[in-house]
Amino acid sequence: MAPIFNQTSEWNLIAALLIGIAFGWVLERAGFSTSRKLAGVFYGYDFVVIKVFFTAAITAALGLLLLNQMGLLYFEDVWMPGTYLLPTIVAGVIMGLGFIMGGFCPGTSVCAAAIGKLDAMFFIFGIMIGIYFYSFTYDSLWHELRESTNLGQVKMGDLIGIGEGVAVLGFIIMAFGTFWLVDTIKKKYKIDDVNY
Repeated sequence: MAPIFNQTSEWNLIAALLIGIAFGWVLERAGFSTSRKLAGVFYGYDFVVIKVFFTAAITAALGLLLLNQMGLLYFEDVWMPGTYLLPTIVAGVIMGLGFIMGGFCPGTSVCAAAIGKLDAMFFIFGIMIGIYFYSFTYDSLWHELRESTNLGQVKMGDLIGIGEGVAVLGFIIMAFGTFWLVDTIKKKYKIDDVNY
């Protein structure tokens, strides 16, 4: 049986649109259009970000695994970028600093701008400045770093030598361990969920 979703299927666009709408709705319902809630994870007063993103990652990983097992979507048909270790670490640090200072990541800033938040619009303007700076200085500043430490197209299970199912199970266990940890921290320090 041929998979529904593949590299040439028109269903991909419909699926992407529906998933994007659902993702934006979930972000807004979780309060991710508020910069104080997003920054709260870094300052230790709000852990909703961790729970929502781990839940999304578990759902995606488990969904992909099950669709692959049912023959509806094959891993080899899913585009996956190469892993460049050092550039990813550097970019993660830069994005993390931006997240702490601005209270948004690129996705949540679009969600907040869509409902009229001015701070998110300024944040997106800053992203655009950063993109232009990166583009115009790529050859002189970033090219060598960008092409370094290429590990190829690898999945986490490939890196540590375990199967895809075991890797997903391990990730789920890690996520639930994190849920338990943040709940324990909230109880110990009497941190209440805040609605902004």
